[in-house]
Amino acid sequence: MPIIMGTAGHIDHGKTTLIRALSGIDCDRLKDEKKRGITIELGFAFLDLPQGERLGIVDVPGHEKFVKNMVAGAAGIDFVLLTVAADEGVMPQTREHMEICSLLGIDNGLVALTKTDSVDEELLELATEDLRDFLSGTFLADAPVIPVSAHTGEGIDRLRSALQDKIRTLGEKDKPDIFRLPVDRVFTMRGHGTVVTGTLTSGEVHLGDTLQVHPGEQRCKVRRIQVHGQSEEKVSAGRRTALNLAGLEVDDLQRGDTLAHPERLFPETAWDVEITCLSSAPRPLKHRREIHFHHGTREILARVHLLDAEELPPGDTALAQIRFPSPMVGVFGDRYVIRAHSPLRTIAGGRLLNPLGRKVKRFSSQLEPLYSLAQGDPETVLLTQLDLAGNQGLDFPRLQVLSAASSKQLNKMLQDLGSRQQIFCFDKDNRVYVSASVVQRLSADLEDYVRRYHQNNPLQSGISRGRLASDWGSDLPPKLLHFILERCQKQGLLVSEQEVLRLPEHRVTLGRDESKLKEKILEQYEQGGITPPNLSEVLQALDIDAKQATPILQLLTEENKLIKIKDGLYYSAASLERIRNLVLGYFAEREELGPKEFKELTGLSRKYSIPLLEYLDKAKITIRVGDARKLRKGQDNSREGHG
Repeated sequence: MPIIMGTAGHIDHGKTTLIRALSGIDCDRLKDEKKRGITIELGFAFLDLPQGERLGIVDVPGHEKFVKNMVAGAAGIDFVLLTVAADEGVMPQTREHMEICSLLGIDNGLVALTKTDSVDEELLELATEDLRDFLSGTFLADAPVIPVSAHTGEGIDRLRSALQDKIRTLGEKDKPDIFRLPVDRVFTMRGHGTVVTGTLTSGEVHLGDTLQVHPGEQRCKVRRIQVHGQSEEKVSAGRRTALNLAGLEVDDLQRGDTLAHPERLFPETAWDVEITCLSSAPRPLKHRREIHFHHGTREILARVHLLDAEELPPGDTALAQIRFPSPMVGVFGDRYVIRAHSPLRTIAGGRLLNPLGRKVKRFSSQLEPLYSLAQGDPETVLLTQLDLAGNQGLDFPRLQVLSAASSKQLNKMLQDLGSRQQIFCFDKDNRVYVSASVVQRLSADLEDYVRRYHQNNPLQSGISRGRLASDWGSDLPPKLLHFILERCQKQGLLVSEQEVLRLPEHRVTLGRDESKLKEKILEQYEQGGITPPNLSEVLQALDIDAKQATPILQLLTEENKLIKIKDGLYYSAASLERIRNLVLGYFAEREELGPKEFKELTGLSRKYSIPLLEYLDKAKITIRVGDARKLRKGQDNSREGHG
């Protein structure tokens, strides 16, 4: 299992010197670092341990001016090596680095009491005692404290053994398999081009993979992979990684960018978070305060919007939304650190709950899902994220980002929840899911909508699918609309008759006047025979308007007593059947029927013949070939007995 160790501690407490004594690698690579004798930038090394494991090392600066670099280096480490100089003891950055580690969720480590050669035995004993008091109540309270001197070599072998023991006790961490590389260095190599380095937080990358740079939409290809100077075909989470990229210049990238596979991370300008104000913070954290936000290797100015408090006192925890000036990418459970402007110091941090933040009303019931995300088990988190997504649902990549589950874990949860009908996959091609609560709500809402439609349109047998889609379902994904309609029919909530949907109990009931009107309208068309009146003539003859006639006409067409040929032209079923029989009889002896022959056959004028010929085509009785019609295949049986 790849392991990354990070250093922590005050400036000049011997972090870099200790790493050099352990590994033989000098992490201070910059001229200014050599000249000033302090670490400014992140340094990287590795240590081969006695039992064959290779430990990756991130060396961080200790000076207060470079804490932002320290935070970038601490992202992605598995445990910390805290260094405290025996001649100085606990100092301001010792405390701040420990707070940062806690905020980032680092809960394991070792302690090196350095520079033991600079104090006598009595002072060393006092320094050890003071250090133990400081560590009491922290995640390093029970960690071994190992006195070392990088100059004399005292304690170095013991520290190596302790590191070996530490690796053995570290358990495998569950991580999402979304490939993420937060960039901490960008440079160019002669003959190779652009190179980035970082600690691979999750997932894996292969030679030739296409990657996307966040923020932004730029893409590149992996030309070469190196891990601790060795070329690799692929690399997995937990490794210090260098990628040689094709398609990007050095100026296209910077520390704080994140590399990922395309369409696997989703940029947003608002994150819902759980936030804790440090007990050591000088004052409460105010609503809408501007802060320095550190996530991964990125630092960005942002604003804190407290959701369930007006201010956050030191030591307290609350819900908040962090709003950014430009999009950020993250995964559920990610840790972050907040630093104040003045004085520039760490004041808060916490855990990311929803990297796809939406508008949330403060002090409202809308916060309940966020409490569930903060406290829930993996299944609860998944269901809550689906509830928050509402009608749009979530596809598999977004579910991974919102749950931090591996593909294997997520597939199992989706299968289990689906078998219990707590979630539904409405789009199998793209694997898009909605929660059962969404399906239940939409089903009930659809039933109410159709019921209201029946009440407002009592003479109609139901509502057409087209109207339902354009009205009730206009804001739904088309596949979700189809899923809800099919489900409602299977459950017996709706009945489908051709293109019309209705409630099972709905029946068209006509009043006495409407029944009489229905009879009169049908009589007009039956009397007209194969030359029926147009609609305006019917309205005039019966002294009614279109509003009165429309639902009756619709009912007659649904009952197949009238057939609509075109707007304003209807035929009685008997009259149309007469024309159909004439046509089939004609084709019993001839191959083609032209407009002229149709007029001769029926005795109808162009006013009727052209619409009727087009209707016969639509009804799939005939097929148009040039200006003539031929009998469609499959009409042979219908033709029997009409010769």
